Amino acid sequence: MAKSTILTERADGAAIIKFNRPEKRNALTQDMMTELAKELEKAADDPSVRAIILAGEGKCFCSGVDFNMLAELGGKAEDTAAFRRIVTKLQAVGNLMESIEKPVIALLHCYCLGMGLEVALAADFRIAAEGTQIGLPETELGLIPDVGGTTRLIRTVGIPQAKEMIMLSRTIDTRRAYEIGLVNEVVPESELMAAAMKWVAQLKNCAPLAVGLAKKIIDRGAHLDKLTLMELELLAQSILLKTGDVNEGVMARMQKRRPDFKSK
Repeated sequence: MAKSTILTERADGAAIIKFNRPEKRNALTQDMMTELAKELEKAADDPSVRAIILAGEGKCFCSGVDFNMLAELGGKAEDTAAFRRIVTKLQAVGNLMESIEKPVIALLHCYCLGMGLEVALAADFRIAAEGTQIGLPETELGLIPDVGGTTRLIRTVGIPQAKEMIMLSRTIDTRRAYEIGLVNEVVPESELMAAAMKWVAQLKNCAPLAVGLAKKIIDRGAHLDKLTLMELELLAQSILLKTGDVNEGVMARMQKRRPDFKSK
């Protein structure tokens, strides 16, 4: 029986999804991306899951695309329509991660490069272990990031920093990544999962429906004009005000207890 290249487990309200090709530094294949999408869907549909944690088994988070896959994509380059279909499916995994109305936390350690960073950029939060090397080295191969990396890096760190990292294939350390807002927190590698679970614990104090809609409004509205974004805020709020979670949140605050949200 073939070893699963994606591992999953549940812990304290979190779905933990791990890349599991440590012998290949978790280099990504099409099959891995397909399996990742399936596990994301399961986590999205599981009412016990309040947050999703994405991590890598072994010595690094992800070294990027598997070179056999890269060669296969290169073979499709002459048939541009076939190439676009394959890459569109890869892009869809990141889009799915963004569309899930649950927070996604990516845990980065040692290496987060190329397509690995493209996947991590689709997460809502990134926590990095000290010493992690982060970059998009595609231009060194004559390519550009095309699985959402260019699009999301611009929106995360701004055009000047994105140009520096992409056009120069510049790998940065965690100090620099934190300075430019690419990662939310930097911790010792031994504390990486514990740090993520602290985020999950804090998220569990917040109403799931509100967290999900806040994620959607931020992602969809960040580049809209002010008045349109305000309309989206009002629409989301009008939905939330009809939920029982609002009453529970208010009562819990008044009674000085932890809220018991039902996502209703």
